Amino acid sequence: MLRRSPANPARTPRTASFVPVIQREIERMIGAGELTGGTRINESSLALKLGISRGPVREACRALEQIGLLRSELNRGFFVREVSTKEALDLYDIRAGLFGTAGRLAASIIPTTQLRALEELIRQMEAAIDVPDIAAFYTLNNEFHRQVVVASDNAKLIELYPLLEAELHLFRRRGLVLPGSMRTSNDEHKAILDALSQSDGTAAARLLERHILAGKARFLRTLEDETATDARPGPLDPRNSRFKDR
Repeated sequence: MLRRSPANPARTPRTASFVPVIQREIERMIGAGELTGGTRINESSLALKLGISRGPVREACRALEQIGLLRSELNRGFFVREVSTKEALDLYDIRAGLFGTAGRLAASIIPTTQLRALEELIRQMEAAIDVPDIAAFYTLNNEFHRQVVVASDNAKLIELYPLLEAELHLFRRRGLVLPGSMRTSNDEHKAILDALSQSDGTAAARLLERHILAGKARFLRTLEDETATDARPGPLDPRNSRFKDR
């Protein structure tokens, strides 16, 4: 009986194990604002930073391209994808329905261990707010949402969730920079946890949907603030009242 030998037994398993780690790091960098829309992924620099070869970095970039986080250009490499305002708002609407469903399903089956894990995440988010540390809050916030979806025990919903969340890294963090946004968001988390603890599926669904739509509203406010800033005259602009004819 002939035995098939792996193409590269020494490197393949190790290389493959690096890919998810690199994916998470690129996602973290985008979520933290270290990589913005249109930025080219410097594969050599990232490989050097992580102490690995460029091969796994390229594989991770291909995987992130498949879920819509990156785009590629022939002979130029990978770039962080830019999301239009319409795409962003559409994603919020889809997520609102998804999380409402997750909350309704999770409320009747979520075990005490998962409730405690959500409670601990809320506590850690409170600590991040007090610092304040928006990068830490953002990561913990994502994990809170992920665990709610996992608690639904719905395989298709769990499968769909990462595809939506990946694209949200491109713009969602900006809604947390508004004054008081992190505190408001975590207060909403506490209300969601209370509904889940009481096995109230209707309330959990309603609160989770409102929570996502509140994030959408904060995102829209950042766009309005940018528009107002762009339209506001500078100190040497003739439109400034100090320079108008008296």
